[in-house]
Amino acid sequence: MIGNTVSSNTVNDLSGKGIMSSETGRSRVLAFDANIRSRQQATIRASAIVFEDPASQALQSDLDRLAPSDATILINGETGTGKELIARYIHARSKRADGPFVAVNCGALSASLAEADLFGHEKGAFTGALHRQIGWFEAADSGTLLLDEIGDLALPLQVKLLRVLQEREVTRVGSRQSIPVNVRVIAATNVDLDDAIRAKRFREDLYFRLTVASVRLPGLRDRPGDIAPLAQFFLELYRERLDRRDLTFDPLALADLQRHSWPGNIRELENVIHNAVLLALGPLILPQDLRFQRRIGTAAADPADLESQLRALVSSALLAGEDSVYDRSVAAIIKAGFDLACGNQIRAAAMLGISRNTLRTQLCHLGVISQRRRQRT
Repeated sequence: MIGNTVSSNTVNDLSGKGIMSSETGRSRVLAFDANIRSRQQATIRASAIVFEDPASQALQSDLDRLAPSDATILINGETGTGKELIARYIHARSKRADGPFVAVNCGALSASLAEADLFGHEKGAFTGALHRQIGWFEAADSGTLLLDEIGDLALPLQVKLLRVLQEREVTRVGSRQSIPVNVRVIAATNVDLDDAIRAKRFREDLYFRLTVASVRLPGLRDRPGDIAPLAQFFLELYRERLDRRDLTFDPLALADLQRHSWPGNIRELENVIHNAVLLALGPLILPQDLRFQRRIGTAAADPADLESQLRALVSSALLAGEDSVYDRSVAAIIKAGFDLACGNQIRAAAMLGISRNTLRTQLCHLGVISQRRRQRT
């Protein structure tokens, strides 16, 4: 879904590429038609993006400037924020719009066949290679290749991907002949690649090659102006599919949608609306028809929010004049990790990011376990 800044010409151009438009109030909606198949013969998921909130409008402005170029782009965003839809938006507004759009989930690539999947293989290159097969790079020639979940790509493949991005040519498995490819690469990830680089799970040189340009998708909780138009779009979509054409939102239900923290982002919102259309007994979707993954008002349990939540709790305790705040905080963290690991010290230490010896010392201090006695010699 795209806000009022999108012209009718843009909508008409996109509609021929598997994107349909509709109006919800004053908002222009763009969604991928689930009945139109891409060149990969994969059904496009019925979802939408919206640029109604100021944060989303700033994002759209960046996308519109980046789309006409051939620059490699890295899209960062939490799960469910619509990274593939953003990549398709960029492709549809680019000079490659008439070429193929190919999306590959790097996390789903088989460890043994990932190279052949990406770069192709010759007949007889390995057991089961009964014929020549082009890879995803060749399939996307003259178009756009989305490498989704790029942070999950194995290190040996990262080296080969870096070479392809530098040389703009691939070599099929079982061949020595290089094949030029004319592909624009867009990468997407929900992983903090800076952390992955520090942990030696991602190559820094590949990171710099992928981030010629980069965009960050805000979570749905950070763009509340998009919630209502997205909810209305999904309501129209599913009431049509489920023959509930008279169904509308109760104002209290809409207020609940606005208050929810949406840890699952747009994907969660779509599921909540789909389920509400199934559950609603009358002509209105009521608050009790909305089944959230987490209670309304709870913050999303993601690492980015953890520090701010802890700071708020500690600040509140300090202002209240409570005693032993530090010791009690450490004790709560240690006990929580130990309990979640079901008493397994190795697992608890790994979850908490400390050594087992440090964990044992803390557990002994808290009286959770007894200290080992040294054997006399």
